[in-house]
Amino acid sequence: MTKGGMESVELFTTEGKGRGLKAQKEFLPGDVIFAEPAYAAVVFDSLTHVICHTCFKRQERLHRCGQCKFAHYCDRTCQRAAWLNHKNECSAIKRHGKAPTENIRLAARILWKMEREGTGLSEGCLVAIEELQNHVDSFGEEEKKELRADVESFLEFWPPHCQQFGMQLISRIFGVISCNGFTLSDQRGLQAVGVGIFPNLCQANHDCWPNCTVIFNNGNHEAVRSMFHTQMRIELRALSKISPGDELTVSYVDFLSLSEERRTQLKKQYYFDCTCEHCKKQLKDDLMLAVKAGESKPSADTVKEVIQLSKDTLEKINKARMEGHYHEVVKLCRDCLKKQEPVLGDTNIYLLRMLSIASEVLSYLQMFEEAADYAKRMVDGYLKIYHPNNAQLGMAVMRAGVTHWHAGLIEAGHGLICKAYAILLITHGPSHPITKDLEVMRVQTEMELRMFQQNEFMYYKMREAALKNQKIQVMPEPSNENAPSLFHKKE
Repeated sequence: MTKGGMESVELFTTEGKGRGLKAQKEFLPGDVIFAEPAYAAVVFDSLTHVICHTCFKRQERLHRCGQCKFAHYCDRTCQRAAWLNHKNECSAIKRHGKAPTENIRLAARILWKMEREGTGLSEGCLVAIEELQNHVDSFGEEEKKELRADVESFLEFWPPHCQQFGMQLISRIFGVISCNGFTLSDQRGLQAVGVGIFPNLCQANHDCWPNCTVIFNNGNHEAVRSMFHTQMRIELRALSKISPGDELTVSYVDFLSLSEERRTQLKKQYYFDCTCEHCKKQLKDDLMLAVKAGESKPSADTVKEVIQLSKDTLEKINKARMEGHYHEVVKLCRDCLKKQEPVLGDTNIYLLRMLSIASEVLSYLQMFEEAADYAKRMVDGYLKIYHPNNAQLGMAVMRAGVTHWHAGLIEAGHGLICKAYAILLITHGPSHPITKDLEVMRVQTEMELRMFQQNEFMYYKMREAALKNQKIQVMPEPSNENAPSLFHKKE
């Protein structure tokens, strides 16, 4: 396949696993194996007025489509780029009286594209959209009920003058969205803001310890000359050295769960049994369930009791976070950590989850010194569990570095920011907005560290004066969501 930058990969089929992707040449960590624009994509219902419908960036002020009053764009460039995909949607929304839900909008965009381009292979696609996995036959009663409701809503929205598709194909497209909808995040990668279909990416099989990662790049429509504009796209990037003939794999779920939990999640959401090396051999499970070693090793009953307490506390924390009671969250974390510390090992996932929440919420409340202590312990645990080039690890190390920097712990802060930068150069690449932000921080902390090493007293005096004149930038409000997962599943 030579179109759309897909010449370096090959589609293959295996018994039991179905289709997959293989490397045609050698790749090194950080190499972009391919980039792929969305076949179709939509912004989530709850964010349609704050996220650009073309590049999916979060913006303060957006231009609204004068016709349907629904679609929003950064500027005229994004609005013009959207017209081909928005044209039919625009008149359908006006005719219908309101915009339907994200699933209906995405199915409609896919079918309008099929109407324009015909069925079969689109340019640059290895597989036709209608041939993607849909698993409709495996749907349970609840899923079938949802599917029928979606098809019904779709038929009400779909204009009578457009090509009329059969019920079977429409149902199949909803199945494709359910199984292959890829989560799109804002330009800082912190919040899931939409869902898109990327047919080539869908061919990459899952592995809990993959050799590739997928990063969403919002593109650049702000260049002065349009020849430098880049499209919104996903990038498949190598995490380790890949040889010609190696299968290209990505992880559909976060690794920070026990193998049994990951397998259950994969079976429920993607209808397959994971047979990767890490699941078969339960690798790293011992670390994630670690208990304090030595003479005062706790009894099995004590461990069970503390894990149950941790689960109960996490539920209470979620409730308090939803209500914005952050001081209550801090109290719950501190109490739970006191009980966990004598019993659970440094890499135990229940301890790490508590450290992660505590450091994030304390940073938001500007209690940076305590937050930095928890963040350091969290990162030390993550480094023993995650793949060294894991994007989630890179983001966690970055947050820990910023927390240390805000706490005035410049040496540790700079070290963590450098470590995060090295990871994100591989997972996100040098031109991603997050990596660019990190590069600015790296330069700034390096300068401050030099000043600190030359004259500690003067450094703290200048820092104190700077803080009086300019408040420390508030950390983003803690989100109750987990990091955006690779594929978007309806709850």
